[in-house]
Amino acid sequence: MVSEKRVLITGADGFIGSHLTELLVREGYRVKALSQYNSFNNWGWLEDIDCLKRVEVLNGDVRDPHYCKYITKDIDIVFHLAALIAIPYSYVAPDSYVDTNIKGTLNICQAALDNGVQRVIHTSTSEVYGTAQYVPIDEKHPLQPQSPYSASKIAADAMAMSFYNAFDLPVTVARPFNTYGPRQSARAVIPTIISQIANGMKQIKLGDVSPTRDFNYVEDTCRGFLALANCDAAVGETVNIASNYEISVGDTLSVIRELMDSDVEFITDDQRLRPGKSEVFRLWGDNTLIRELTGFMPQHDIRTGLQKTIDWFSQPHQLVKYKASLYNV
Repeated sequence: MVSEKRVLITGADGFIGSHLTELLVREGYRVKALSQYNSFNNWGWLEDIDCLKRVEVLNGDVRDPHYCKYITKDIDIVFHLAALIAIPYSYVAPDSYVDTNIKGTLNICQAALDNGVQRVIHTSTSEVYGTAQYVPIDEKHPLQPQSPYSASKIAADAMAMSFYNAFDLPVTVARPFNTYGPRQSARAVIPTIISQIANGMKQIKLGDVSPTRDFNYVEDTCRGFLALANCDAAVGETVNIASNYEISVGDTLSVIRELMDSDVEFITDDQRLRPGKSEVFRLWGDNTLIRELTGFMPQHDIRTGLQKTIDWFSQPHQLVKYKASLYNV
């Protein structure tokens, strides 16, 4: 029975992790949620979920192998989301990404193996594909490390899959494309635009808006994770979670501007441009495999998801949490 399943979510205090926590609680799972340890006893976005009393919050760090072994005891499913994800920060602090993304994944996989965990859902990213060599991008597309972040995730994915091949650890690598929605970090382009428009700014500084992305509303991404966790045929597979829809960043911003009834002007800020060979210019994900394995299909088109996101960010008590005037890497 679902209600008897004990799950651990690493990175539960983050954007996607907090939404996944809510989904799994609604579905009747017994949830342990890992929040990165800090002396303020702050649980990140878990502080904002309405089911917190039904969650066991843990405070620690996936970089510690002993702690990982401790928290995976008596766990049936691990959803491993803990990671450093900001691409600009990876340019200046790449060693942090090796420690958290690669070594953290090693620690979780080793702990899961030692404790007999039944399933590990390891979180990848569409950034590992780099700029599309063909579209839509399926799981056989070459991997291209165009940033230290994407390089660390390529290595983390390989580490997770090595535990399946070498030790029969039941691993699935879930590879979500560009997720957006309530609680997303201000470093991402959609929250940047919405928060600045909501704060009344008339000019917004941006990087390159020509790249295309396959945007996925966060509830759909989380449903994809759950579908893969319940699919035995997904063990040992790497699976895209994508909408199979492509839109440029510029066109996305125009939709936001329209939905918010704004006349804001977008201007290019060189500080926000990635190095030329590091920019991923095209992402469009093929979701055939996840549909064939699980029947999963996204439930939100881009306008529906953006409207929900705008509605959340526009609430004054949410908007105040974002420093709209600062460039957040």
